[in-house]
Amino acid sequence: MRSGWLLRDGDVVCALEMAETPAERRILRKRAGCDGALHLEGVRSVHSLGMKFPIDVAFLSVDHAVVRVASLKPWRLALGGRGTRSAVAMGAGSLERWSVRVGDQLELREARPGSNGPS
Repeated sequence: MRSGWLLRDGDVVCALEMAETPAERRILRKRAGCDGALHLEGVRSVHSLGMKFPIDVAFLSVDHAVVRVASLKPWRLALGGRGTRSAVAMGAGSLERWSVRVGDQLELREARPGSNGPS
């Protein structure tokens, strides 16, 4: 799994993990919480089946604009809807805390080996 940063208007929103395989997409099921966020490429829906904590989800367009947001308790399903090409999952309350809203343009930036922040 690659790691990096989620940015909005050039400012870091949070640390980001980028799931590339189905196994990596299921990583949140094994955790008791989530400090940063997990990008799920190529998904148009997100479920919280088997999870131990609630999550927030920002559904993204092909250019990473937020097209829909949802909050899911464990054992729930959310559909991204028209235009969704990926999603970012994070701990419940994160969307509000980070002021992420529909229409925001996000950037996913991969961390460079040995770096401590986005560059």
